[in-house]
Amino acid sequence: MTQLVDTYGRVHRDLRVSLTDRCSLRCTYCMPHDFAAWLPNESLLTTDELITVIEAAVSQGIEEIRLTGGEPLLRPDIVEIVARINGIKNAPKLSMTTNGLALAKLAKPLVDAGLERINISLDTLSRERFKEMTFRDRIDDVFAGIAAARAAGLKPLKINSVLLRGINDDESAALLKWALSEGLNLRFIEQMPLDAGGIWSRTDLITADEIYADLQQEFTLSPVDNRGSSPAEEFYINGGPEIVGIIGSVTRPFCGACDRVRLTSDGQIRNCLFSMSETDLRSILRNPDISHDQKYEAITAAFHETVMAKLPGHGINEPNFIQPLRPMSAIGG
Repeated sequence: MTQLVDTYGRVHRDLRVSLTDRCSLRCTYCMPHDFAAWLPNESLLTTDELITVIEAAVSQGIEEIRLTGGEPLLRPDIVEIVARINGIKNAPKLSMTTNGLALAKLAKPLVDAGLERINISLDTLSRERFKEMTFRDRIDDVFAGIAAARAAGLKPLKINSVLLRGINDDESAALLKWALSEGLNLRFIEQMPLDAGGIWSRTDLITADEIYADLQQEFTLSPVDNRGSSPAEEFYINGGPEIVGIIGSVTRPFCGACDRVRLTSDGQIRNCLFSMSETDLRSILRNPDISHDQKYEAITAAFHETVMAKLPGHGINEPNFIQPLRPMSAIGG
């Protein structure tokens, strides 16, 4: 079996596919409220181009695809994309990360098309804080999306939350109580230096240790074994079976077990969120002088070259760390 293996022996089985850099919210830890530096529409991969890349990746050992953005549900042909990925030979497991605003109308069609799992971002239970953090008064749409995802049968239904100091860092226990009451799987994520506004500060970072300590004041947490390549450290809550996850991307890096590679919406492969280099697939896909088979071979070769160039870690904690030029919205989470 063909595998994407780097020089440190990590086997890459997970491809994160960004469908667009655009978003319907303006979360402060991601982009300024007046952000407008969007990628040109003509630079984005078409659906046919996306499927070609995904087919090539699957042929090289990719077993799971996560659709991301920006906000992937802004892609007009999102249901078609899910259906076409599900129709690939040896179809990969298919999941999505979304802000949930459009799920009320799309959850069932997406499940019917083959979507298996979903993560929904929600950082606060307060309408006013939601407006402050996203510059949009749409928390009711998120709740409606969560209800629709549950009704459509998406399990486990995961909620991603980022805590910001002085804004929503007092809500960790409240968020967990709410998630437990709703039968949701909550994961807290450390804020990463990938925001377009450049506001990230190590001194303001709410760390994994802080989140754990706050939760321990109201819950008894015990580690779940067999983390594997999962980015989240998971903990049983009061003995289980319910769990909560904490993703300490900055202070508890999990690079040694990373099995992910990323495709941006404009056709660039990245071997790490924080990589300073990319491999251009769009130019291969749009080269009129080579055949489809030659394009396919060039794409598979590019995946191997990109993975082989992967560094042992993201380097956030190194003194010479430089934040990537692309923000998270243009990379894909």
